[in-house]
Amino acid sequence: MIIIGIAGGTGSGKSTVVKNLIDFLPSDSVALIPQDNYYRDMGHLGLEARNQLNFDHPDAIEFELLIAHIRRIRHNEPIHIPNYSFATHSRLGDTISLEPKKVVIVEGIMVLVNPELRDLLDLRIFVDTDADDRLGRRLKRDITERGRTVEEVLWRYHTMVKPMHLQFIEPSKRYADIIIPQGGDNHVAIDLLKDYILKRWLNL
Repeated sequence: MIIIGIAGGTGSGKSTVVKNLIDFLPSDSVALIPQDNYYRDMGHLGLEARNQLNFDHPDAIEFELLIAHIRRIRHNEPIHIPNYSFATHSRLGDTISLEPKKVVIVEGIMVLVNPELRDLLDLRIFVDTDADDRLGRRLKRDITERGRTVEEVLWRYHTMVKPMHLQFIEPSKRYADIIIPQGGDNHVAIDLLKDYILKRWLNL
C-alpha cells in the first residue's frame, strides 16, 4: 500500500491532479480521503457565527480523527469518513464508508501542514499554482457550487484565505517530495507520477 498526500493552496488544481490519477489507475486499486470532510463540526453554532469562522487555519481540521483513520487504513481496516456540508459549515448525520486499497490518496490544502500526518505519507506532493489563477478558480467554485456572492468570496480570501496560505500552506511546500507547477495543466508531471505509481507500487 502507498499513501499519497496531495496538498496545495485553494484553487491550485489538486482535485484535477487527483481526478487524473483516479481515472487512470485501476478502479479497484485506489481510494480517496478528502481532508475537507474532516472540518470540525460547528453545527452547534448559529449559521451567521459559522460563516465568520476561519476555515483556513489548521485548527479548523480535526486532524486527530484524520490521522486515526489513516492509521486504520494502513492496517487494512475500513473507515467511516464524516460527511461535511460547505453550504451549512456543518457535518451531516451520515458517513462515507471506505475500504483499504493499494493506493490511498489524501487530498487537501493542509495535508502537509501537520507533522504527524506528514509522517504517515509515503509520497508527499504539492500542487503549486499562481495566486491570481487560484483566486479566479476559488471565485468560480464558491459562487457556482457553494452559493457565495463575489463580495463574500473576496472578503474571506483577503481576511483569511490569503493570510493563512502565506502562514501555513506555502511553507508546507518544503516538505513535498514532488512539486507540480501549473496544477492540473502539467500533464508531463502527472504522467510521470502515474508511471511511478504503476511501476513502483502496482507492479504494472
